[in-house]
Amino acid sequence: MDRLRGWPATLAEGPVGLRPLRLRDVRAWRDTRLRNADWLRPWEPSNPETPLFRTGLGPYVSMVGTLKREARQGLALPWVVTFNGAFVGQLTVGAIVWGSARSAQVGYWVDGAVAGRGIIPTALALAVDHCFFTTGLHRLEANIRPENHASRRVVEKLGFREEGIRRRQLHIDGAWRDHICYALTVEDAPRGLLVQWRRTRDASATRRTEAQ
Repeated sequence: MDRLRGWPATLAEGPVGLRPLRLRDVRAWRDTRLRNADWLRPWEPSNPETPLFRTGLGPYVSMVGTLKREARQGLALPWVVTFNGAFVGQLTVGAIVWGSARSAQVGYWVDGAVAGRGIIPTALALAVDHCFFTTGLHRLEANIRPENHASRRVVEKLGFREEGIRRRQLHIDGAWRDHICYALTVEDAPRGLLVQWRRTRDASATRRTEAQ
C-alpha cells in the first residue's frame, strides 16, 4: 500500500487534538521529554533514535524522518497529542500490516503535568475510529508492561481486551521486559470507540458530581 487513506489527518474532541508530527515541533518535544525523563524512563523502549537525555536536534530529526517515510509507505500514522492547542505528547499507530491482517500497534506517551485528565483515552479513541473507519484497519494492539497501571487503565477504559503476556518482548530501561497484549477489532466498536468513551467519561463525571 503506497499511501494511507485519510492521511495526513487532524482530529479533535473538545480540547484534545491529534495532528501530524512536524519538524518544527522539535523544541516542544525536546523540552517535554527532558522534563518528563523520570516519568517516562520505566516505559520507554531502549531506542537510540529517541533518547530521553540528549539535548541535540539530531535524534528528533531522525525520528521525524523515519515516521514520515513510514507514513508515506502506509506503515504508520505519527500524531502529536495536543491539549488546548499545546504539545503534550505523542500517539503513533505503527507496524501496520496490510493484506489479510490489516492490523497495527499503537503506542503513546503524555506529559506528566497533564496526566489524569482523560487526554490519552480521548486521543486514543479518536485514533482508533480513524484507523477503523477511514484508514481501513481491522485490528489494533497495545502492548503494555504489567507494571504500567496508568497505561493499562487507558486501554481498559476503552474496552481493549487482554489477550495474554508477551515474554521479554521489548528492551526497556536496561532489560528485556514482559508486556501484556491488549487488542481491539472493528467489531468491538461498530458505532465508534469515541461514542463509547463519551458515555463512560460522562457517567464517571456524573458519579463524581453526585458524590460531592
